[in-house]
Amino acid sequence: MTPNLKHSNISKFQVSEFILMGFPGIHTWQHWLSLPLALLYLLALTANILILIIINQEATLNQPMYFFLGVLAVVDMGLATTIMPKILAILWFSAKAISLPECFAQMYVIHCFVAMESGIFVCMAIDRYIAICKPLRYPAIVTDSFVVKATVFMALRNSLATIPVPVLAAQRHYCSQNQIEHCLCSNLGVTSLSCDDRTINSIYQLLLAWTLMGSDLALIFLSYALILHSVLKLNSAEAASKALSTCTSHLILILFFYTVIVVISITHNAAMTLPLVPVLLNVLHNVIPPALNPMVYALKNRELRQGLYKVLKMDKEN
Repeated sequence: MTPNLKHSNISKFQVSEFILMGFPGIHTWQHWLSLPLALLYLLALTANILILIIINQEATLNQPMYFFLGVLAVVDMGLATTIMPKILAILWFSAKAISLPECFAQMYVIHCFVAMESGIFVCMAIDRYIAICKPLRYPAIVTDSFVVKATVFMALRNSLATIPVPVLAAQRHYCSQNQIEHCLCSNLGVTSLSCDDRTINSIYQLLLAWTLMGSDLALIFLSYALILHSVLKLNSAEAASKALSTCTSHLILILFFYTVIVVISITHNAAMTLPLVPVLLNVLHNVIPPALNPMVYALKNRELRQGLYKVLKMDKEN
C-alpha cells in the first residue's frame, strides 16, 4: 500500500518551473559565448532598425519589395528578442529558471516568428517572379491591396497554425525532471521531459514542418525556377545579369534559412551523441539570419546603399 501511495503521489506531482541549463557539455565555460552572441544580437537590432529607417525616409523605396523587407526586419527583431535576453541572462547571471507559462509562451512566439519569416520569403519570391517574368502586369498585380492581404494572410496563417504547439506541450505531465539541456524552450526539448506519451507533439511538429515550411519552400523554388527560365530566354546579357542580381541576395538568405532548419532536424536525432550541435544550431538559426538579412540586402541593393549613406550622412552616390 505504501509503495502504491508513493507512486500515486509522484504521478500527481507537477513541476512548477523548468531549468534551462544552457549549452550541453560546455556548462563550465559557456559564459564565453555570451560576447559573440551579444554582439550578434546588437548587430541584428541595429541593422534592422537602420533598414526600417531607410525604407521610411526614402520615397524611392516605397515599393512592395521594400515593404516586405520592412516586415522581415520587424520579424527578425522579434525573433532575436524572444530568445537573446534570456540566453544572456543564463550566461551572465545563471538565471536559468523559467516558469511553465513563460516557457510555453516563448515556444509559441519562436514557432510563430520562424514561420512568419518563411512566409515573408514566399511573398518576396512571388514579388520577384512577377516583377521579372511579368513586368508589364506588375503594377496591376502587386498593388497595395495585394501586399496588405498577403502580409495579413501570412500573419494569420502562422499565428493560428502554431497555437497547437504550446497547447499540446502544456497538456503533457511533467512529474520528474525539469532540467532542459538547452538555452530556450524548444518543443522537442521540453516535451522530452514529460512523463506521459508525447507522440502527438512529435506528429504535429512534423506536420507543421511539412505543411508550412515544406509548402513555402516548394513555392519559393518554383518561383525562382520560373525566374531562371525567363532570364535564360533574355537576349540581353546585361538584362539577364541585372535580373539575376536582384534575386541573388534573396537566394543566399533563403538557402541559409532552410538549410539550417534541415540540419537541425537531422542533428536532433543524433542529440544523444552530439547534444551540443542541435542546441548551438538552434540558437544561431534564431540570431544569425536577423543579423545577416539586412546586411546582405544592403550590400546587394543599390537603392538601400544610397539610403544608408544618406542616413549616415555620407556623401556617396554608388
